Order: sequence, then C-alpha cells, then structure tokens
Amino acid sequence: VQLQASGGGLVQAGGSLRLSCAADGSIISINAMGWYRQAPGKERELVAGISSDGRTNYTDSVKGRFTISMDNAKNTVTLQMNSLKSEDTAVYYCQSRIRSWIGIHNYWGQGTQVTVSS
Repeated sequence: VQLQASGGGLVQAGGSLRLSCAADGSIISINAMGWYRQAPGKERELVAGISSDGRTNYTDSVKGRFTISMDNAKNTVTLQMNSLKSEDTAVYYCQSRIRSWIGIHNYWGQGTQVTVSS
C-alpha cells in the first residue's frame, strides 16, 4: 500500500491551496484518512481527519478555513485550504488507516510543503 500526496506550494496569505492524496495497492477497505502537518521546530499535529462514514474532525486553528473530504471509490482524500495564514506553513502529510491482506495498519504519504507568505 502506498499513499501519494500532491498539491503543496507557495501562496500568499489569504490564498487557497488544495492537497490531494491517493492510496494505492492491495486495499480491502479504508477506515479513515487524514492530514497532519509539521512546522520547523514543532511536533507533527493532526490537521483534519475523516472516517469512512464521513465523520470529520479538525484542529481548532483550521476550523472554518479547511475542509477535508474523501472519495471512497477512488481511495483519495482532499484537503481544501482557504484563507491561509503564515502559521499554516508546514510540511503536510497524509495518513490513512487501511485494511489490506496483511491486516490493519497506518500508512503515511510523503510530505508536501505548504508555504504561506505574509
């Protein structure tokens, strides 16, 4: 199983970016998907998560600005980020809890850099 993330980049404060992550491989089912971020000198934190039944959760700092969605048929998760702030600058990682033929495991995609200039 592999996760492939895309969509990071440089944007001015107040702008928008859209991150996408696709899971591929011997997947039986996906329990949940989410996005984490890690800024320099800080610990990795959960930004937003979504379960297979559509329940979502967000860290307080992004509520009302970010929206997470999942396409169960395509095994993809998307994070729409609006009204970006400089403090959103970080490396963003997608993560998924996946059932495959070897059991249930957490998988991580490669990081994608998001830089918000003020």
